[in-house]
Amino acid sequence: MDGAYDLAQQVAAAYAAKAPLAITGAGSRGFLGNRVAGQALALAAHRGITAYEPGELCITARAGTPLHEIETELNAAGQMLAFEPPRFAATSTLGGAIASGLSGPRRAYCGAVRDFVLGCRLLNGRGEILSFGGQVMKNVAGYDVSRLMVGAYGTLGVLLDIS
Repeated sequence: MDGAYDLAQQVAAAYAAKAPLAITGAGSRGFLGNRVAGQALALAAHRGITAYEPGELCITARAGTPLHEIETELNAAGQMLAFEPPRFAATSTLGGAIASGLSGPRRAYCGAVRDFVLGCRLLNGRGEILSFGGQVMKNVAGYDVSRLMVGAYGTLGVLLDIS
């Protein structure tokens, strides 16, 4: 498995015990938002690119994947991220970039990070794994929950994978 089920069990156990969890990744954006007291739900090990189709201009990666790994893979195909997430450390991850919703200086010309999120897989507060959206542009019928995750700082769910 990809480690998502271990994370789901940890969330389910915390839910049953009514214990708070603090979502942690690489820690590069820890100064943003409100501090959360609770047991750490560590996502840094939940990393890796799971799908990449250069011809389709789509990449799917786990939340703990460092941005520099994604950019290295894209650069090899002559591509780049359409948004420019700021790096507060060399360890900055995709999950942190999406959860914080910071788009960078190219936002005015290329669009915000939420404009480029096609889909995501997440954990809800009960430890259930949910999938929203997909890996193609025309995939949403109804509410586009995956884009709601951008800038939510983990308050709506824990990001596992992002396309």
